[in-house]
Amino acid sequence: MRKAGTVQAESRWRRAAEGLRAAPMGTEEWCLLLCLALSGAADTAQSLPAAERQWRALDVVLDCFLVEEGKHRGGFANDKNMVKALLVLRQVPVLDDGSLEGFPDFQVSTLAKDNPPVTFEASVNPVQIPHAEALLHADCSEKEVTCEISRYFLQARQEAAVEKAAWFIANLQVSGGGPSVSILMKTLRDAENRAVLHPTLNLPLGPQGTVLTTVEFQVTTHTPSLSFQWGSSASLHCGFSMAPGLDLTRVEWRLQHKGSGQLVYSWTTGQGQAKREGAALEPEQLLMAGDASLKLPSLTLKDEGAYICQITTSLYQAQQIIQLHVQASPKVRLGLANEALPPTLICNIAGYYPLDVTVTWTREELGEAPVPVSDASFSSLRQSPEGTYSISSSLTAEPGSAGATYTCQVSHISLDEPIVTSAWAAPPEQRTVAFGVLFASSLFLLALLYLGLQRWQATSSKVYSEALWVDTLLPPSKKKE
Repeated sequence: MRKAGTVQAESRWRRAAEGLRAAPMGTEEWCLLLCLALSGAADTAQSLPAAERQWRALDVVLDCFLVEEGKHRGGFANDKNMVKALLVLRQVPVLDDGSLEGFPDFQVSTLAKDNPPVTFEASVNPVQIPHAEALLHADCSEKEVTCEISRYFLQARQEAAVEKAAWFIANLQVSGGGPSVSILMKTLRDAENRAVLHPTLNLPLGPQGTVLTTVEFQVTTHTPSLSFQWGSSASLHCGFSMAPGLDLTRVEWRLQHKGSGQLVYSWTTGQGQAKREGAALEPEQLLMAGDASLKLPSLTLKDEGAYICQITTSLYQAQQIIQLHVQASPKVRLGLANEALPPTLICNIAGYYPLDVTVTWTREELGEAPVPVSDASFSSLRQSPEGTYSISSSLTAEPGSAGATYTCQVSHISLDEPIVTSAWAAPPEQRTVAFGVLFASSLFLLALLYLGLQRWQATSSKVYSEALWVDTLLPPSKKKE
């Protein structure tokens, strides 16, 4: 028996669907309809057991831009233009909790007739489209999916081995650090079928005026940007899926940083080679599950940069870029720089990376709220041979008549919460009394030391005199003995 929330959700989106079907439906209306259905899914997802959820095939519709470039192989493309396009991924498997049952397929015929976008219909079977849920939920989660479609050209020796076709690559990126997917699509160009050709692409159009394609290959990462602590281990995700008949020929990981590049790891037909010590990927996962994720142990600042995961098959090549950020947490120590009046406090911040750090001071008297202090000074920045930074912040304390607590607070991107360290600045009277006690104690100890030294000298002199007197009284024969 279905729960009431599920029934209400279905009723809500079905009423909306009936209203939307009566008018031309663009991608905005489609997304509205989908969000209504997915809101029902969110209401009931926790109450529905996982065993009852099923995979359901849905259309994923994305607003895109088509990049039209000059057909120059190598060098820079010229005459570049960007036009509106629509990408319809047909029948993508999505895990459904029951609220999407009966959800209609996207109808290209409902698009506006005036100035319609270039529409690509892509059959995804049998290539897996990862992160389909993220693509579906993006609009409902107030995120954006950047979609850019461009021509893809094979190498000349590869073109000679395949049927005459046109290829496109779609690069999808979900905002807010979401997944990134590159999809390679192929469409046949049959000049003998007398199909209507697209005016600019010169490609045959389907019955509904769309460019019909099939997905041949995809490369994805669900972590386009990562941050790890210095000395920890990192795993950079890179996955792929390809159509039957294609063979995996090469996997290559490269690091780009500050204008220079280097090979980190390569795999070619069963043989892997690590250029960075400890870099590894699992060959079994690579061949069986399409997982080319790279593992890096014992991170240092030399590992920071843009990692390019490039997957090459017998026909295609695609890549993903993962930004790796290495962080080092600061070590903070607060103490007195000198014993003069007024005292100077110094807050040492050492061994942090990256550069930006925030240091704030507060002063708090007994029973009062902390008050920010803004007249602190900073030392020059220091950098260690390993690349970490250090800096010091000093402050002249004003303890007042009752004393005050000074707090140095350090904030850094590597910290979950700021580091806070405090020191007590005693009032001048207490410092004078303490100094007097210390001075008197020092004088007393010096006096004791002097008296002890005088007594030792007197005792030593007496013993020497007695020994000399005894030596004088002895006869000469005894002295020789």
